[in-house]
Amino acid sequence: MQPSLAPEGPPLAPPASRHAFGFVLITVLLDMVGFGIIIPVLPSLIEEVGHVGLAEAATIGGWMFFAFSMAQFLFAPLVGNLSDSFGRRPLLLLAIFGLGMDYVLSAWAPSLAWLFVGRVLAGVCGSSWVIANAYIADVTPPEGRAKAFGLMGAAFGVGFVIGPAIGGLLGELGPRVPFWAAAGISFLNFVYGWVVLPETLAPANRRAFDWRRANPFGVFAVFRSYPGVIPSLVVLFLFFFASAVYPAIWPFWGMAKFGWSEATVGLTLAIFGLIMAGFQGLATGPAVARWGEVRVAVAGLVCAAIAATGYGFVGTLGAVIVLMLVHGPEGFVHPMLMALMSKVVPENAQGELQGGISAVMNIAMLAGTVVFTQVFAHFMAPGAAWQTPDAAYFLAGAIMAVALALYLWTLRGERDA
Repeated sequence: MQPSLAPEGPPLAPPASRHAFGFVLITVLLDMVGFGIIIPVLPSLIEEVGHVGLAEAATIGGWMFFAFSMAQFLFAPLVGNLSDSFGRRPLLLLAIFGLGMDYVLSAWAPSLAWLFVGRVLAGVCGSSWVIANAYIADVTPPEGRAKAFGLMGAAFGVGFVIGPAIGGLLGELGPRVPFWAAAGISFLNFVYGWVVLPETLAPANRRAFDWRRANPFGVFAVFRSYPGVIPSLVVLFLFFFASAVYPAIWPFWGMAKFGWSEATVGLTLAIFGLIMAGFQGLATGPAVARWGEVRVAVAGLVCAAIAATGYGFVGTLGAVIVLMLVHGPEGFVHPMLMALMSKVVPENAQGELQGGISAVMNIAMLAGTVVFTQVFAHFMAPGAAWQTPDAAYFLAGAIMAVALALYLWTLRGERDA
């Protein structure tokens, strides 16, 4: 039996299983609220700490995003593998506590170097999402995982809507205040989890820790032994790469194409977050029950390709909101593919699987952000042969179509095998 980093908690029984599921949903919600709280004030904090203007602060913020994403890419497989060896509870509590310490560090930071340290720590501890997904796999039967992962996505979306709204209000009191609030949320969540959270991975289902499986490259070699996992990870990479177009250029695109104000940008993001949360939280279960994970994943990829391309053609705010309803089923793709992959991976490797998925997601989002911002800048540059704010969306739509075609080809290969 492996040593534990924290008390094991009570044995897992059906009521405790439901309690664990509820706690994990609350954890994801609160983590995203805490993360979202700091978004409106991070530029101001960078300006204050670095004594720079807004343009330079934006560049520094981009490098902070790079540091955050690279930390997640490098450490998510490690944390996932550790949870397969030592249990979910100690790793999840450690990640929640680490996020709280990151917010304290950022609130106190006297220099930009300390802000970068905070972003790296946030990336490492952001692996709470990895362990939360492994929790879901532990306490949910395979046939119910698609719905459960959909609820996780809904909690993620709702937290991302609530957080920036709270952060904008608290930011009126100063750029450091929202960081203290986020720290308080994380520490309260840690205390709650310490008291009530059970362990979900029985000692009999744990495995010895192996460094070769715990790095973002070694884990992919391990995945080759599980049928269908590598092709699904490639599809997810393309999907997340194309999805990066939204955080990369959405506010710039809206301002350039429609003349949106900051308030309008925030409103559109809130509306989209609610639509996505609604699809994931309310429609995932019924859709899977009627059509199955594979067809729902295909439908999500179709809608993702249509939406990304469609944003390049819309001409009014009303049309953008209508297209968001078409865009909503994109939220099915990630939970469906996770559910399908979790069915072919043994119980003692669920954390490893979630760590690998997180590594793929982070490197894809990082690469996509760089590519789409450069595409936007190129086609909006003065003197460009074709000056348009929409080119990045056309590229994203094409990549989504490639992901769809690859997934359909993979399914055909599985049927012919």
